[in-house]
Amino acid sequence: MADTDPMSDDDTTPPPPLLTLRDGLPPVVETEAGLAEVSDAIAAGSGPVAIDAERASGYRYSSRAYLIQLRREGAGTFLVDPIAFESLEPLQRALDGTEWILHAATQDLPCLAEVGLRPALLFDTELAGRLLGYPRVGLATLVEQLLGSRLAKEHSAADWSTRPLPAPWLEYAALDVEVLVELRGLLGTELEKAGKGEWARQEFEYLRGFEPVPRTDAWRRTSGVHRVRGRRPLGAVRELWQTRDAIAAERDVTPGRIIPDAAIVAAATAMPTERDALLGTQGFHGRGAERYASRWVAALRRVAEMDESDLPTRTPRGNGPPLPRAWAEKDPVAARRLALARQGLTERSEELSVPVENLLTPDYLRRTLWTPPSTRDAVRLAPAVAERLAGYGARPWQIEIDAPILTDAIITAESEAAASETG
Repeated sequence: MADTDPMSDDDTTPPPPLLTLRDGLPPVVETEAGLAEVSDAIAAGSGPVAIDAERASGYRYSSRAYLIQLRREGAGTFLVDPIAFESLEPLQRALDGTEWILHAATQDLPCLAEVGLRPALLFDTELAGRLLGYPRVGLATLVEQLLGSRLAKEHSAADWSTRPLPAPWLEYAALDVEVLVELRGLLGTELEKAGKGEWARQEFEYLRGFEPVPRTDAWRRTSGVHRVRGRRPLGAVRELWQTRDAIAAERDVTPGRIIPDAAIVAAATAMPTERDALLGTQGFHGRGAERYASRWVAALRRVAEMDESDLPTRTPRGNGPPLPRAWAEKDPVAARRLALARQGLTERSEELSVPVENLLTPDYLRRTLWTPPSTRDAVRLAPAVAERLAGYGARPWQIEIDAPILTDAIITAESEAAASETG
């Protein structure tokens, strides 16, 4: 099982029992009549609804849900195939007003919203574990630690677009919601006892409106791009990546199954503009390389003819702060502000048993400290910092903790700088 510590050689304690389904494996719902029955049963149940979704990451381009699992007390467990339906509106009506329980909600909320399912309230067991200071918050670990059962995870990386879905996969999927209601009860009680219940409610409300932020210049994440030298080869990486992405979207397969990142980097370095030379380049083999050879060549020819001003630079242009490692050279006082704030946040993180990244989103920290409010009057600076953090999206509980730390860092860094100049 993932993320558990191995037992010592002399530890004879038997492992916790493997979790099994209480009510047996339910059938996959893929008809309108079946969906109506499921919706009626869920509406007649009581308490929160445990929800999970399975995608085909690593196999498909899209992040759509290929299976949705639900469980509610008084109703049971259900497996719904969203691919079989034009609309899941009956299910959304049944879920209206209920609290959803998810684990790692940001992974599943987008694909659930895509099929029309949106929560009125939610509870994220992974985030609850983080706020409580659990060092490992994987579902299997929390289930073992809090419920005393082992949760098998061997099918987590399966291709869930497969039809029909094998029974062992379906059992794995059903087990993921089997424990969420009980887990939510235990974690909710712990949050209240720790005085973190309101923090969690603010976090869950923020998550409820979660939408993934589109990646800017996603091609820059190409593995090995750091080895590419020069703006034209860098432009070739961009053009080849975008071409591959378009092909992957057309075929609904993960881009790496068309050609690997290594092939993009090799071609961008060699810049072959003829088919035979391209197919002789390292990594350009297999059906993805040969089938779309004309498109790869066209991409490279576009780059070869591109005006220098249209080529990308190593450092992307943007309106955000530079990378922290560049702060000391660009603005030593800002670098000192950041160092002091990080130190203060780390100390508070340890005191509160909350990961520092949950205490304040790193991007909010950098943006606030690179261009802090103009006032340096302590009385006015603190509310100005709080307002700045709120504008970025920090929650009230975070602002209450973080604004004083950032305010002190701003004042201290600039006082040190002034003293150094006068000294």
